[in-house]
Amino acid sequence: MILLELFLGFLRVGCFAFGGAYGAIPLIRDVALSYGWLTEEALMDMIAVSESTPGPIMVNLATYVGGSRAGFAGALLATLAVVLPSFLVVLLVAAALRGAVKNPYVQFAVRGLKPCVVGMVLATGSVLAVNQCRGKPAAEAGKTALLFAVMGVLIIGYRGVRKKKLPPVMLILASAVLGIFVWS
Repeated sequence: MILLELFLGFLRVGCFAFGGAYGAIPLIRDVALSYGWLTEEALMDMIAVSESTPGPIMVNLATYVGGSRAGFAGALLATLAVVLPSFLVVLLVAAALRGAVKNPYVQFAVRGLKPCVVGMVLATGSVLAVNQCRGKPAAEAGKTALLFAVMGVLIIGYRGVRKKKLPPVMLILASAVLGIFVWS
């Protein structure tokens, strides 16, 4: 039964994950929490680990959750389920819509999806940030909030000064160093 649940749950994530990996986090969160596969805390930890390991975060999360719930077969099925819709859509789009990319309605639809994805990512980030602080002792919640603020200033400041995004590797390393500094 768990294998079927993993397949169907991550198939749902794969079908509706517009906007890439970060757009998928709200869906993965919903599926993982509704089935009871992960706690909010475990999900946050896994997002951090998935972000710092090679490969797409959505695939890493599916593989981890599947493996933790049902071993190798669960990891394989969850991973297959999360990538299957995208794989099929890319095949269909490549075959059927070669000329449709120039269609203004297709372009309008894509433009309409972009703000939705940004809103989903911001909302999920806000919920995760608040949940990291909620129910914790004031000192720990303060440290967490301080790290969020420092990382936000670092990201925005780097972009303002260098006129480009902070490389993800640098962001991950800065987060690790700040975590060691703040919690040690």
